[in-house]
Amino acid sequence: MHDTSPHKAFLLDLLDAALAAVRAPHCLPPALPEAPPAGRTLVLGAGKAAAAMAHTAVQNLAGPLHGLVVTRHGHGGGLETGPVAVREAGHPVPDAASMEAAQAMLDLARACTPQDRLIFLASGGGSATLALPLPGLTLRQKQDIVRALVRSGAAIGQINCLRKHVSAIKGGRLAAASGTRDIHTFIISDVAGDAAADVASGPTLADAGTLADARAIMEAYSLPHAQALKAVLASDRAETPKPGTVPGRYSIIARAADALAAARRLATARGWQVHDLGDCLEGEASALGRAHGALALRLRAQGGRHLVLSGGEAVVSLPGASGAGGPNQEYLAALAQALHGAPGIYALACDTDGIDGAGDAAGAFLAPDTLKRARACGVTVDEALRHHDSGALFAAAGDLVKTGPTLTNVNDFRAIAIDGTADGLAQGRRGALERVKGIEPSS
Repeated sequence: MHDTSPHKAFLLDLLDAALAAVRAPHCLPPALPEAPPAGRTLVLGAGKAAAAMAHTAVQNLAGPLHGLVVTRHGHGGGLETGPVAVREAGHPVPDAASMEAAQAMLDLARACTPQDRLIFLASGGGSATLALPLPGLTLRQKQDIVRALVRSGAAIGQINCLRKHVSAIKGGRLAAASGTRDIHTFIISDVAGDAAADVASGPTLADAGTLADARAIMEAYSLPHAQALKAVLASDRAETPKPGTVPGRYSIIARAADALAAARRLATARGWQVHDLGDCLEGEASALGRAHGALALRLRAQGGRHLVLSGGEAVVSLPGASGAGGPNQEYLAALAQALHGAPGIYALACDTDGIDGAGDAAGAFLAPDTLKRARACGVTVDEALRHHDSGALFAAAGDLVKTGPTLTNVNDFRAIAIDGTADGLAQGRRGALERVKGIEPSS
């Protein structure tokens, strides 16, 4: 990144504080049961935080343990998990490793005795990394269906509903297959509204969604392998276990609201007036960015230092586009377009798992002169938005944020710093001028 202002450092500090608040070592130990069961504890889990959660569980649970967790390729973290094996599998589209992990977990759960305890560690990304289609649907067909849903801009709740009803392990089926009723599920939530059964598609939690809901979602989108999918959903065996039929309990140990709260505390301590828009913002990323741009301009007109925080899960509909960059970068591109280089306004938007879209960036940083620097490299914001290629825009400007896998996941983290003080506005104008001259501004 070119911008060396304290605003960038401030926004990155907020991201660090947000991530620390929702990582397993901070949020899982207080929730774990202290007394071991009469038998053994089986630790299973799925999602981008699975390896870190397993590592923390092994360090804090008493009694004999064994188990298996599965995470996204590259998100194993190299952590010591002792008797709990860590596997890696595909995301956002499941692969053969996803199926192998799912079958292995079902086998382990079925081998539990009534004296054993099953602990399931759920986090975002588990829906893809733990996949086992019902008979009648192949893995390749399910891959194509999920890929089409993701690209269509379908809400995550819709995607998960369909996933559950074509799965042999999701939607409470893992718990239903278990030989013990002593089941504890611990959740790092990446779902807007924190519907527990939607995180990792709830392998150990009852499903309130119905087969009729899944059929309606199928009809609402033009999906591949329509005949095979329709045949699977025509059978009553595709119905998932319902509330009251699945044993166990669950705890949501971290959520987007916790990440925003940590950032809010830090910002308040540093003298910023915080405007928290909440952790459930959804919809098209570009529309959200434009709306937040208008808000930022209104706050700047008031003077003072304002910070706008938000979380949730924005989406990008991709009708045939193949650009790089995910929802957080598209949000920032639309925000930049709305701001027109207004001085004193900086922003950061990242996916808390460390991967925004298909690239290797967590998101990006936005300064008043970001678009000017991108234009100097031949990339314009209008073209980037038209082709859903925000990654190229921020790469050209040098403003990508790369954290690597964070081993947690509470979805989007967005922060806009509006410095309407005289010093803040002057610094923005001075920084832009100095960069045009090829001089890095001092911080």
